Amino acid sequence: MKVGFVIYGSLDTLSGGYLYDRKLVEYLRSQGDTVEIISLPWRNYFSHLTDNFTFKLPKGFDILIQDELNHPSLISANRKEHPYPIVSLVHHLRCSELRPKWQNNFYRIIEKKYLQSVDGFIFNSRTTKGVVNSLIGNSKPDVIAYPPTDRFGEAISENEIIERSKAKELRILFLGNVMERKGLHVLLSAVSSQRSAVRVDIVGSLNVEPNYAKKMQDFVTVNGLSSAVKFHDSLNNEPLKQILKQSHILVVPSSYEGFGIVYLEGMGFGLPAIGTTAGAASEVIEHGKTGYLIEPNDSQTLASIISKLAKDRDLLTQLSLNAKNRYLAQPKWEETASEIRKFLLQMINT
Repeated sequence: MKVGFVIYGSLDTLSGGYLYDRKLVEYLRSQGDTVEIISLPWRNYFSHLTDNFTFKLPKGFDILIQDELNHPSLISANRKEHPYPIVSLVHHLRCSELRPKWQNNFYRIIEKKYLQSVDGFIFNSRTTKGVVNSLIGNSKPDVIAYPPTDRFGEAISENEIIERSKAKELRILFLGNVMERKGLHVLLSAVSSQRSAVRVDIVGSLNVEPNYAKKMQDFVTVNGLSSAVKFHDSLNNEPLKQILKQSHILVVPSSYEGFGIVYLEGMGFGLPAIGTTAGAASEVIEHGKTGYLIEPNDSQTLASIISKLAKDRDLLTQLSLNAKNRYLAQPKWEETASEIRKFLLQMINT
């Protein structure tokens, strides 16, 4: 099978969506398939729309996968006759993110046109499929394939989790690019009101939204949190694993997640996850059992949860063990990727 794969920028970009794309490419190649990356340059949204005047679909493939992130560039090309099926890999829709209604109404129009232009879908969650179906119906073939969450292997034992819970200081991990959608401001606001002994490790790029990252760093300084909060920027697997092993809870209160690979990766280290009710976090986090779901921007509720876990270590231990079991129940990436490959072959042979 000869596969084309359309993305923006580099496949090595550090984010959950690009991790999914990268692992899928690796799997297909391991099965003997040829995968060619078609990279379009990163620009602003309106510049991407101008690609519709110039971009043409590449030739010589059996099937073309497009990361839905590229949707503004591809509508015109997709609408022309093409000699192979086009499958959109949808992590989440831009119009699902938290922003002014008029902006999302605009993005919804563009994304709907794109979604109507493809022949099938790979969805990363039931939530994402539901959002797409609400826009265009469910007449096109699809597969739901949950993201890869086993890149760290067997991470930590139950005994290590139990011993870790006894530490006096509650260690909180924020893992994600430092951008407004990921909700770091919600976490820092919650921590600023704490009387419990807590430490926050922030692991993620500071360059995606540099103005926002600077604002968060200034917040830490102004509110006297410098001794409790550390910005690590992006980390490679080994130093990241060490922080995951030392942490007690994972807090990423995003305004929207199409799935949330990071929650399950944290659970592999026995970290109860705190996410929000927006998006697909509820497919991973069982409220009160493997973590907590709060409303977006609800720093007050987050503060009370952090305080409760800092004081009640028996509860923390139980949630941590539940989180580890939830991680172990997740299908392994090999199974998921195999389902995607079967779907692609079916699309070619239909």
